[in-house]
Amino acid sequence: MKPLTPIGGFVYTYAYHQDEKDLCQLEMRTFFGKDTGGKVIKSSRSVDPGRSPFIKERIELLFEGTEFADIVKQAAELDMENSTFKVIFPKINGLDAAEQMEFGEKREMERQIGFVIRGKADVHNPDIIFGLIPFNGRWHFGIYRLSESVWFKHRQKPREYSTALSSKTARAIANIAVPDPKGIKAIDPCCGIGTVLVEALSMGIDIVGRDINQLVVDGSRENIAHFGLSGSVDLGAIADITEQYDVAIIDMPYNLYTHATPDEQQEILRHAFPVTDKLLVVTIDPIDHMIEQAGFTITDRCIAKKSLFLREILVCEKTGMPPFDGQEFQQA
Repeated sequence: MKPLTPIGGFVYTYAYHQDEKDLCQLEMRTFFGKDTGGKVIKSSRSVDPGRSPFIKERIELLFEGTEFADIVKQAAELDMENSTFKVIFPKINGLDAAEQMEFGEKREMERQIGFVIRGKADVHNPDIIFGLIPFNGRWHFGIYRLSESVWFKHRQKPREYSTALSSKTARAIANIAVPDPKGIKAIDPCCGIGTVLVEALSMGIDIVGRDINQLVVDGSRENIAHFGLSGSVDLGAIADITEQYDVAIIDMPYNLYTHATPDEQQEILRHAFPVTDKLLVVTIDPIDHMIEQAGFTITDRCIAKKSLFLREILVCEKTGMPPFDGQEFQQA
């Protein structure tokens, strides 16, 4: 087969419940620098579709055109030689009315493109799947990849409690905190049962965990090992951390095992200041004032829903010197 030459763009389709839209859009902004009210987004950035709990599929563009005939013409230049292929027109929710196609129309378009490609079609087990999508007034064609819902396999853990983050939310949080893992060191200093750690480690993120409660530290270690992952989880307070990290993920303690008072929450945030320049906080309480007092600025945010339970996710950056004497950390 002659090498396929992508043109440097990608089209992603999304699937999410309305309650998840706010969280999904924050993840979109983190990955692509923009979000959309619809369920299709085009970007020059390559993201493994299996990373996101919301991305349904991705097409790596080989060519595009104003008319469908433009796609057929360019597809005729493809020579698959000994490789098999199939063409699909995926079902997409959220397209403009003008871009919606009936089932029969989609199958006919698939047939027309498949007919002009030189090679052997195989609808059951092809070497390569091609995808066709109309979006924003143009037709897009390229290498199709369906997302694998890795997070779904992590829902049943040997250790868990009811107020823990869902695997789906935890995976989005890990992506928002570390959109590009290369060269990034992360820490979850209030890791609890390890839901975020499991998702982050499964995506190859360099992350360590920590908690002040031996029971949940043991549970976190067991959950990580259960999924065949390897990660460090230490017993200790955030105040005892001496290493530097690129990002810290803090899910504020609020369950029956590890509950933090407002003063304790403030201390957690203050002790995060010397540890990291970027902070992602998950909270059920309004803590904007605490974030500011700890020396961070909120740069983005969203609401994550779990039934009637609401969490706020705050993306924060260090602003400069903290509004307190750094000697406090040495004395703590």
